[in-house]
Amino acid sequence: MTVERRAEEVMGTVFSFTVKGGDAAATQAACDFLHQVDRDFSTWIKDSWISRIRRGEAGIDSAPGPIQEVNRLCLEALRVTGGWFDPWRLPGGYDPTGLVKGWATEQAADLLRRAGAEAAMVNGAGDIACFGRPSPERAWRVGLEDPFDVSRIALVVEGWPAVATSGTYQRGPHLISPASGLPAAGVRAATVVGPRLWLADALATAAAVAGAEAGLEMVEAIDGYEALVVGDDGGRHWTSGFRAGAAA
Repeated sequence: MTVERRAEEVMGTVFSFTVKGGDAAATQAACDFLHQVDRDFSTWIKDSWISRIRRGEAGIDSAPGPIQEVNRLCLEALRVTGGWFDPWRLPGGYDPTGLVKGWATEQAADLLRRAGAEAAMVNGAGDIACFGRPSPERAWRVGLEDPFDVSRIALVVEGWPAVATSGTYQRGPHLISPASGLPAAGVRAATVVGPRLWLADALATAAAVAGAEAGLEMVEAIDGYEALVVGDDGGRHWTSGFRAGAAA
């Protein structure tokens, strides 16, 4: 069984693909999809759909299907997070960025699945979608960076279809609290695992913004999802069903 590995620069970062039993054409189609997502959703591209919507030049109802789908998912994430994920209350206007990368990564993995790949892991800079098994005897394993030393892996999670991490340890205080309109503080990193990456991505952002106590309570209430939150003080806190092994 062949295993294809590929790295693609898109969305201002690098997406990595590990595909078992697929074909290069399907992986290329997944990469082409990611570039189209960037053209549609980037807040840095002047004529993207999102930029036009933010300027009031276009409406959601007139936008292509993917824009409307992401908008619907944002509304659902707003509901389940109790407002901690709110792309309508960000500087500059509507910005679904906190969900788009996870959604796009998941969609790219689904393209590979539908094209016949036996198993795959797509890693969109920490937003990770998996299906199948890399070998019959083991599931996919994802290493979580130590947010105080990114050169080392602190913990490993295994067997989850979706893993998403958000926080301040790589990009600084860029997450904005919907409650205050100010940069969120107190959480170094929040990781959420579960069945769907679009929601895990939104939940990780929301948990990083809400703080350890409120963030974990939020995730605990959602069936199928678990979370780990690392505070700025180095403390680790997790939901009741979170399981991780020490890095080898």
